[in-house]
Amino acid sequence: MDSFEINKIVAAVLVVFLVVFGIGKISDMVFHVEKPNTSAYKVEISTASSTEDSNTEQLVDVTTLLAMGNLDEAKKVWKKCSACHSIKKDGKNKIGPALYNVLGRNVAALNDYKYSKAFETYGKSWTFEEMNGFLTKPQAYIKGTKMAFAGLKKEKDRASIILFLNQNSDNPLPLP
Repeated sequence: MDSFEINKIVAAVLVVFLVVFGIGKISDMVFHVEKPNTSAYKVEISTASSTEDSNTEQLVDVTTLLAMGNLDEAKKVWKKCSACHSIKKDGKNKIGPALYNVLGRNVAALNDYKYSKAFETYGKSWTFEEMNGFLTKPQAYIKGTKMAFAGLKKEKDRASIILFLNQNSDNPLPLP
């Protein structure tokens, strides 16, 4: 290929760029559209009123909640948890800590598991109420948790899992 052929190819590419950008600039001048100062519509987002403690859960009657639970249903729901947690007595930690004896013990109490800073500084025990709030939406309940689980939206599922966790203990807590 001689230099004349290369010049024609370069010139063709250059002309295409000039035409494309030129048409865009000319059309902007001919069809000038002014943007409005205000939006045509506003999307309003309602924000929940926050209190001094972000962990204040909605007042839930734990007795009513736990009455919705079903241990047979809990075994189905537990499959979501079993990918990361063990429930067996003397079970090993997985991605998440072992959950045998979890209800009634302090948060971040296992010595052989590396908890996030959020859990280590939380300073509470796992009660029925705490577990319900946490299982609803873990990352919102304890900000900074490493737990990537989205939560259990259905009250019946949460109640079933809480009953299941309580049952899998050496000293189950008395039901309210």
